[in-house]
This record gives sequence, structure tokens and C-alpha cells, in this order.
Amino acid sequence: MTTIMGVESTAHTFGIGIVKNGKVLTNIRSAYTTDKGGIIPMDSARHHEENKYRVYEEALKQSGIKEKDIDAIAFSQGPGLALCLLVGMKFTKEIAEKLKIPVVPVNHCIAHLEIGNTTGAKDPVMLYASGANTQIIAYASGKYRIFGETLDVGVGNFIDSFARYAGIGFPGGPKVQEMATQGKKFIELPYKAKGMDVAFSGMLTNLRQKLESGKYSVNDLAYSLQEVVFSMLVETSERALAHTGKKELLLGGGVACNTRLQAMCRIMCKERGAKFFVPSNDLLQDNGSMIAFLGEIMFKSGIKEKPEKIDIKPRQRTDEVEVRWK
Repeated sequence: MTTIMGVESTAHTFGIGIVKNGKVLTNIRSAYTTDKGGIIPMDSARHHEENKYRVYEEALKQSGIKEKDIDAIAFSQGPGLALCLLVGMKFTKEIAEKLKIPVVPVNHCIAHLEIGNTTGAKDPVMLYASGANTQIIAYASGKYRIFGETLDVGVGNFIDSFARYAGIGFPGGPKVQEMATQGKKFIELPYKAKGMDVAFSGMLTNLRQKLESGKYSVNDLAYSLQEVVFSMLVETSERALAHTGKKELLLGGGVACNTRLQAMCRIMCKERGAKFFVPSNDLLQDNGSMIAFLGEIMFKSGIKEKPEKIDIKPRQRTDEVEVRWK
């Protein structure tokens, strides 16, 4: 019987999850938000500092687990905002040293993919769409390979930037989705998908110009943004399915909560005879449970570190990680 605690702190969310033998016992999150503007790393890190003990105590209480029952602590090592990652790493060290237990360093992106196992996916291509990351990932030859990715900004950061220009707070994704449902007119926007890669900066400049002109409805722009951006993501995901020969598509990351993106992926998969999988929203958004889930798999494979040996890797790439647990 193995019980693993997971600590997530890569960006706007400080989360703690507890997993026992592959079952999520608790998933507690506290997210940094603003009324105007985007994420400010220093403020987000301060939010994590102010909420970490409350989240920890709530996670223990809800799970029914006592500190002495925890076998190891997994934490998000990277990629992410350095200031935010440091809060999670220091907290992990503090608890691990107190309990005299080992630590499991986890790649945040791979955790998003591995938690997809809870949906029944076996060997999928994953469309990983989050704030800082936009990648098309699949397992091949001992590693999770990146078959396609953004060439500039992550799709979530792109949507948040549009929201900031429109005077909406952070995170912008849920508000843009709501506005898009009120949009009635499609407005042509730059479409940039090359092979399995995408780029958003040109579209963002175009959207800003349209907002500043005052000639376009914000709701129509939000609607058009979603249709164009998600078409790019679906097109490149389908290309990856064809390239790898895999028959499953898995969605991951906070942007994957968007119901329009889910619907478009579902249609594409149906048309090409592939299976479509998407975890529940609480497992799509940044969370400690996915860190604990992968941490348990890695721990059972013998992957662990002493607390004093761990460090953060803010720029760690998915394909840098040696997958020793498969």
C-alpha cells in the first residue's frame, strides 16, 4: 500500500493531492486570480506562500490520511515560473525532512499526460493545451516525444493576453469562452499551422488592432478566436495521429476545459475512427493529484531523491525526461 502526496506550484495554482494505490483521495487547489491584467509571478508566488499550509491541512483532513501515512512527496520540478516553483520545492523539502521521507521530482507536462490513464486511454497522442505550453505529445522509443508545439507563446497565455487587451481579468480563458457563446459573426483571423507546429503571435497582434479600432464586437472576436485557434490545434493533432498511427487522442491542460475545443476534437476523432479521452476539469487544471499520481508510478519504479538533493527546472522540456517507469 503506497500513499503519495503531490505538490503543484508551477504558475497560478498551489495544489496538493494525495493518491493511494492509483486512487485520488483528495485534490485541493488554491488559484491566484486578478480583476485586471495577467499573472504577476511575484504576486502568484506570494499567494502560494500565504495559502500552502491551509491547502496542506485541508488535503490531509479531506483524505483522512495522517502525516505518518505518507510514503513520499512528489512535486512539480518544472517547467514553470521559477518563483512559483521555488515555493513548492521549499515546502516539499520542509515536509519531507520533517517526516523523513523521500521526494519524487515530477515533470508537470508529463503529469498532465499520465493522469489521462484514469480515463482509460492506453497509448494516446496528447494535445496538451495550457497557459505556457502547447504541445502534441506521444510516447515513442523510451520517451515522451514532442511531435508539434507552439513556435511562440502557449495557447493559454495567448488567450489571457487577448483578455487583458479586452480589459478582462486573469485567468481569461473561462471569460473568453463565455463571451464566445454570445458571438454571432465570424471575423477572419490569421491562421498559422505548419506541419504539427502552430504560432499565435501574429493573430494576437491582429486581434489587438481590431480591438483598438472599435469596429468589432468583443464577443464576435472571442468567438472567432476560438474557432480559428482550436481549428489549428485540431488540425495538427489529427496530423500527429496520422503520423504516429495511434488511435487515441487525449486532451490535457487547463485550456482543455473549453467545451468548444472538446467538441471539435470529438468530431475529428469520430470522423477518423479514433477514440477521444478527456479527464474531468479538476484534473485538467493544474493540480496536485496529477503530480501525486505520476509520483506514485515513479516511486514504485524506484525513482526517488533525498530532500536535500532536489532542485527546480523552470525550462525543463517534456522530451528531456528519461521515462524509466515504463
